Amino acid sequence: MTIAFRDATLADAPLLRRWDKQPHVVAASGDDGGFDWEYELPRKFDWRELLIAEMAGRPIGFVQIIDPKLEETHYWGEVEPNLRAIDIWLGEESDLGKGYGTEIMRMAIERCFADPAVAAILIDPLAANTRAHRFYERLGFRRVDRRMFAGVDDCLVYRLDRPG
Repeated sequence: MTIAFRDATLADAPLLRRWDKQPHVVAASGDDGGFDWEYELPRKFDWRELLIAEMAGRPIGFVQIIDPKLEETHYWGEVEPNLRAIDIWLGEESDLGKGYGTEIMRMAIERCFADPAVAAILIDPLAANTRAHRFYERLGFRRVDRRMFAGVDDCLVYRLDRPG
């Protein structure tokens, strides 16, 4: 399986809007509206990467990697420096259960830890999303908190510290 990341572009907006409405994405994100892709995709920041995961040139997933300390909305609140936070999803339900998510997440983890300053990675699956909890735990993340984000999202916070 060869998966590659590329920067998401404005041309991806229709696909991302369609993925946002997929039942499995809504169930995982708790939000059936998604991003305002036409607004977000052209905005470039040092603290954020918006990536499309492709297999053989076919888009299969989306990854957002942010520095939660520098992120503009302060979604994560007060956090220590040198962290990253990852959001990931597969776009099509037919791509679930094939190992793509595991490979994409491993690649995202490797990408984060390629920066020697990064001490740990955070993720925040919905508390009700037990499938995601098992997925992240299999990858070595450990639960560190339960928080309400944006006043509406009941999430578990998981952390993966830099190996070694």
